[in-house]
Amino acid sequence: MPFPQERPRRTRQSDAWRRMVRETRLCADSFIYPMFVVPGRQVRHPVGSMPGIFQLSVDQAVLEARRAEEAGVPAVLLFAAPDHKDAAASAALDHQGLAAQAISAIKAACPKLLVWADVCLCGATDHGHCGHVTAQGAIDNDSSVATLAEVSLNYVRAGADAVAPSDMMDGRVGAIRARLDAAGFSTTPVIAYAAKYASSFYGPFREAAESAPAFGDRRSYQMDPANAREALREVLLDVGEGADMVMVKPAGPYLDVIRQVRDRVSVPVVAYQVSGEYSLIKAAAAQGWIDERAAVLETLTGIKRAGADLVISYFAVEVAQWLRT
Repeated sequence: MPFPQERPRRTRQSDAWRRMVRETRLCADSFIYPMFVVPGRQVRHPVGSMPGIFQLSVDQAVLEARRAEEAGVPAVLLFAAPDHKDAAASAALDHQGLAAQAISAIKAACPKLLVWADVCLCGATDHGHCGHVTAQGAIDNDSSVATLAEVSLNYVRAGADAVAPSDMMDGRVGAIRARLDAAGFSTTPVIAYAAKYASSFYGPFREAAESAPAFGDRRSYQMDPANAREALREVLLDVGEGADMVMVKPAGPYLDVIRQVRDRVSVPVVAYQVSGEYSLIKAAAAQGWIDERAAVLETLTGIKRAGADLVISYFAVEVAQWLRT
């Protein structure tokens, strides 16, 4: 119909109208809160590049998990930064290791809170890469996959509600699924970092997780930021191997990939609003250049609008609290 019959502003003229016709809604149930665990007791060490985020000893991680649960966040994602690092990633395989301790302690304190355990070797290796390194300095895919499956089993035995392999090795979802099933954990979901890009937005995370590579970079296993069709290939492979959810990481620079993944798969799609995205908002807000709350809600709404069912975000607890007021 010609103007003036077509007037889209009619349903934008008041807050009540805007709320009523809103297409994309944020809710606390959609968020997962990442946490960084380090050795010691009573440790709450600020991450300099991520204002408001801390490295936490196990006892403090329990308190932070309770805070997330009380805010209405249904799940946390754990990253461990153990003191001992070696080529075999033995700390990640240790039944009494830092990650296993944190998982067990949080589940004991917050039995209804879902604990997702990030599965990778980078935090426990002395070289900082996500897989085993050969004598020639290459990443050996198949031996890495075997270790990742054992790490996953270790974390599930400690009480993890889900494992999230973030390494980007070929075939690791199928290997993890088979190892968990054989050990009697057929009901534990595998949440695959299916399209994880070699991104410049991971810098602050590497400070928090103490996982920067000692040499080279991760471009031989993480994805080229220029590729979208390859992301769909990776996602479909992971779904075929048994992934219960698939993840796109980072979120903000890859909204087009999120949309394409959402249109191609029937499993839930997770997007990770990564450390660099968080730190950019925090830095601009600290300078008074943007309204932090408005920017956070806008970016998260954009991620959801692109097709993400769930969002991993360092803002998760704050946003859950905002949504309750």
